[in-house]
Amino acid sequence: MATGLRARWRENAIRTIQERALDLFDERGFDAVTIEEIAAASEVSPATVYRYFGTKEGLLVADQFDSLGQEELEQLVDARDPVGSLLRMVRDYEAAAGETETPRRGRSPWRRVRYFFQEPSVRMAFSATLDRAAQRILPLVTTDGMSETRARVAANALVFGYFAALEQWYLDDGVRPIADYVEEGLEPLRGIWSVKG
Repeated sequence: MATGLRARWRENAIRTIQERALDLFDERGFDAVTIEEIAAASEVSPATVYRYFGTKEGLLVADQFDSLGQEELEQLVDARDPVGSLLRMVRDYEAAAGETETPRRGRSPWRRVRYFFQEPSVRMAFSATLDRAAQRILPLVTTDGMSETRARVAANALVFGYFAALEQWYLDDGVRPIADYVEEGLEPLRGIWSVKG
């Protein structure tokens, strides 16, 4: 029970720190805000912010995917249809946030996304996160008969394709749900994997 409480406290602390940081970034700009100011606004120590995120960029790119264990990841990713798996994750995230129309409005959990495209250092950090994600899903999306090269390219196409769809959503000012962009953008990748019922 104590472990469950500790995990929930950690998740709440992470969410609070991210929200306070976004409030400050939105108000004063990314470069003008320090970790110490984020910690003060979050009522935690700077050491806590550094421990959870490492950097200001880490505050923006950290998400629940990073904390998933390999077993949890295996349950989320269907090797026969990784595109469908990713699409389900995005739709579930949007539904949990109560945002099925235009997720960019208001205090959306997606509001951090604009920093991926406005701040070069955040874009680089997110690219590194995507690279790690591709490495983690590589064994999960490799099917029988798929060469190592093809599997590596497919895993990277999946995660960086997601990034490109997210960028198009941002460039369009979030007029449709992100899942719509992901579905449209990743459709050409479905042919890589044989979907069998």
